[in-house]
Amino acid sequence: MPTPIYLDYNATTPVDPQALDAMLPFFRDHFGNASSEHSFGWTADEAVKQARERTARLIGATPRTMVFTSGATESVSLAIRGAGEVYGGRRHRIVTVCTEHRAVLATCEAMEREGYETTYLSVGPNGLVDLDELEAALNEETFLVSVMWANNETGVLQPIPEIAELAHRAGALMMTDATQAVGKVPISVNHDGVDLLAFSGHKLYGPKGVGALYVRQRGPRVKLAPQVTGGGQEQGLRGGTLNVPGIVGLGMASYIARRRQADDAERMEALRDRFEAAVCEAVPGTSVNGAGAPRLPNTSSLRFEGAQAAQLLPVLYDVAASAGSACHSRRDAPSHVLTAMGLTPEQARATVRFSLGRPTTEAEVDAAVENVVEAVHLVRRRAAA
Repeated sequence: MPTPIYLDYNATTPVDPQALDAMLPFFRDHFGNASSEHSFGWTADEAVKQARERTARLIGATPRTMVFTSGATESVSLAIRGAGEVYGGRRHRIVTVCTEHRAVLATCEAMEREGYETTYLSVGPNGLVDLDELEAALNEETFLVSVMWANNETGVLQPIPEIAELAHRAGALMMTDATQAVGKVPISVNHDGVDLLAFSGHKLYGPKGVGALYVRQRGPRVKLAPQVTGGGQEQGLRGGTLNVPGIVGLGMASYIARRRQADDAERMEALRDRFEAAVCEAVPGTSVNGAGAPRLPNTSSLRFEGAQAAQLLPVLYDVAASAGSACHSRRDAPSHVLTAMGLTPEQARATVRFSLGRPTTEAEVDAAVENVVEAVHLVRRRAAA
């Protein structure tokens, strides 16, 4: 069988060849521990410093604010739980959104069992938070506001600077899971008012198993309690031997993303719009989830009336897409993101997420359109039979 057209870049991306080339010597020749006090360790440490600088520049930060982790899930846990242990005395409330990734929701649920309180904000039909509802939810007991920058299923972009301003006005910290946003849309943590920002390498053409957490150092300096203790690595916030090859790969991927972000975004938005327009024209009863809201340039969440994703995906022979988050691909429950936006469970189950990437071509988009159209018509005919 021919290789399917990959349109699931929100789930994961291939490692950029330049990032892979940068990593390989640190598996073989420069294999030293970055904490060792000899030439092998110094070489590794210098590579980590360069990667820290490159990763920081991608989000408008300074190198000392970056903490390397195993990925966004760990970064989220360190941010929320770490902040809770420091600030969660008199202030014991978290405000977040019902459409967050499970990394945030599960952490909040675990903290609720430990005595913290969580307020879950609703979203409108377009997936956006109501800023008035957010402002009303904030009080002197709130220590953290956590809002995902870009939704992984719909691509909807939240107004992070405005949310941060409201959080700070209430004396709370602003945290964002920016896993899908980093490398795709412009981010400047200082300009945008972010205090904590989590992301993963494998969403921006870096390797799996490595990520980072931005922790503000000035105005104010944010303090966190470490969740992985050990040898005091990463400024005492994350113990354990550094994953030097992975960090180097993340650094190079960040360097490439910073240089290419604007051009990539323009090209992918044009391809996404081309894809959506062609499918909607050829398949009556197709809707775009999140239409009308700011969205990631690469993400298209399409709902096909009368065609369930569980029946569609197996007959999309030439296209690799998903029913939503990769973390929920084996669950039968409808997407919590889509139902929060007002879709019925049946409508949510009739949604397929297509996410384009840097390698996606016009020819692939056009071929994908043909395959999607054929698959939807096939599923509808079977349902009507």
